[in-house]
Amino acid sequence: MPGGRLTQQERQQIALGLADGLAYAEIARRLDRPTSTVTREVMRNGGPTAYRADLAHRATEQRAHRRRRAAPRDTGTLPQAHGRDAEAVREYEETFTTVFMASGLPKMTARVLTCLYTTDAGSLTASELVRRLQVSPASVSKAIAFLESQGLVRRERDERRRERYVVDDDVMYQSTIAGARATAHLGEIARQGVGVLGPGTPAAQRLENIARFVDFVSESITRAAEQAREVLHTKPESAGGR
Repeated sequence: MPGGRLTQQERQQIALGLADGLAYAEIARRLDRPTSTVTREVMRNGGPTAYRADLAHRATEQRAHRRRRAAPRDTGTLPQAHGRDAEAVREYEETFTTVFMASGLPKMTARVLTCLYTTDAGSLTASELVRRLQVSPASVSKAIAFLESQGLVRRERDERRRERYVVDDDVMYQSTIAGARATAHLGEIARQGVGVLGPGTPAAQRLENIARFVDFVSESITRAAEQAREVLHTKPESAGGR
């Protein structure tokens, strides 16, 4: 399987594959590349509907140029634990970040969330985030404030009284439940419109259908989150006789 950067010809093949409605895995198979390479390439360059081979190639060259200029500052600042491949970790973090961005998160917010999810501790201080991401404290503070508002991180203090930002199983559960509640609220508002617009009218029927749909979705999400919390988040150590 070939390595290295994608060529302009490969990017053109990716664009053609997207136009033909091919899945990332199929495009990757035709290029003899990992699926993650194609996914990262597409998501960091506009997504499947806006991907353009020439623009993607130009943007990649610009990123490489910026990285070369920053290399003296970055070299050796982030040693990898557990014998991890530093380049593989960096590429994975870029992929994770682009997926978060595709879901609607601003770039800096996505970078902070990726950083938290990929650290072994599952938590970092503001200064640690600043050092790892090489951004200003204000950028980190703004990103954390947004993530907190969405229930995606929480704050706690460590033994040195430092404020840490945490992501763990319970954060994901609480965020999912919050999303389900927001969806349920949409159903409540839609159902209020039935009385305002008049039961039996086309507009009221449309709102009633919306309310029924989101009620079902929010209830299903809540039920699934409760089940996942009970079953999937059980610690393996508690199951044995050790």
